[in-house]
Amino acid sequence: MRVELEDMKEVRRNLTRYLKEFRWCMPAKCHRTHLRTYVSGQVSDLPRKSVEPIALAAGVAPRTLQEFLGMHHWHEAAVRRRVQRLVMRDHADDNAIAVIDETSFIKKGNKTAGVQRQYCGASGKKDNCVITVHLGYAAGDFHALLDGDLYLPEKTWDADRERCREAGIPDEVSYRPKWQIALDLLDRTMANGVRFRFLTADEGYGRFATFRAGVDERGLIYVVEVDCSQWGWTPQTLAKRPAAAARRVDHLWKRGGPSWGLFHIKNTGNGPVVWEVRATRFVPREDQRPGKECWLLVARNVLDGEVKYFVSNAPADTPLEVLLHVAFSRWHIERVFEDGKGEIGLDHFEVRQYPSIMRHLVLSMVSFLFLMHETQRLQKKPSMDHLPSTGGRRSAA
Repeated sequence: MRVELEDMKEVRRNLTRYLKEFRWCMPAKCHRTHLRTYVSGQVSDLPRKSVEPIALAAGVAPRTLQEFLGMHHWHEAAVRRRVQRLVMRDHADDNAIAVIDETSFIKKGNKTAGVQRQYCGASGKKDNCVITVHLGYAAGDFHALLDGDLYLPEKTWDADRERCREAGIPDEVSYRPKWQIALDLLDRTMANGVRFRFLTADEGYGRFATFRAGVDERGLIYVVEVDCSQWGWTPQTLAKRPAAAARRVDHLWKRGGPSWGLFHIKNTGNGPVVWEVRATRFVPREDQRPGKECWLLVARNVLDGEVKYFVSNAPADTPLEVLLHVAFSRWHIERVFEDGKGEIGLDHFEVRQYPSIMRHLVLSMVSFLFLMHETQRLQKKPSMDHLPSTGGRRSAA
């Protein structure tokens, strides 16, 4: 018990030191006090971490925290930049991976900015919800959120600017497809000095050739999932028959093709995760024409038979182990969302206005980074692992 008490005292001292990193983003002392109240509430053991329980636990009026989120003049963009710079200061890695993904928040009513009936990952069905797109950072066993933005539906919100104004959505904020939001997040983050080598995303992003081209133009090596209806050719087919019809990736090899190799992806509490993989060079069909030659990976789970397809712009001599390591790194942001919702109340916000939602996302990034640092400290984790060597090991762990 004494050890636990000393740990908690150290956590509080560390939180005080940590929040001083953001003092220049908060011009008034009351803002810095509210920042501490909000972050302390998010990293506490409160069962519900929305404004009211956080405020009541701290002995302050809920209205003051509501005004802090929605009305006070402080610089959320500066807070976001500071989070990014702290990650670069403490966790810069030559093999860092940008991880793109979205998450959803179930909401009642029709007043919350961006809400509509749409597919909701939180419930696994079409539901009334808000969706946000995020950029995560993964390096070894460290991960964090670096940026996020609200998805604004086109027909139900962007087309109704009066509704947008009532929800506090600025006129310059308009509909963008999720893949465009992802590229914008990447631009904003890289402009602030964050450096990545790789990028991965699921098929909701990877299936768009424009998204893949945008990542390539930004100088990153992507390994992104595509759906089974991706069409294309093998370079050998095009060389022999330039007019050959493209084929779906799941129909590419009716007979023969690259051999399967067995790869250990990672270890989990339920045992090792093993996939068998076949890889080849591939030419995707883009605008009915052959696109840029890339990698195609076909991965099949040896236990349940699930099949995933990935494409990558990595050089032809890139070891397959490296490609698989990046491809299966999406677990980092899935874990961030799980811990963010389970530990800091990422999905507990009850505010409706756009500025308040955006500030909640930024402050949650602050809280999560602190939580990650303290978890690693308390667990006394060793230094971060890096990408696997380019030797002959058949492992992507």
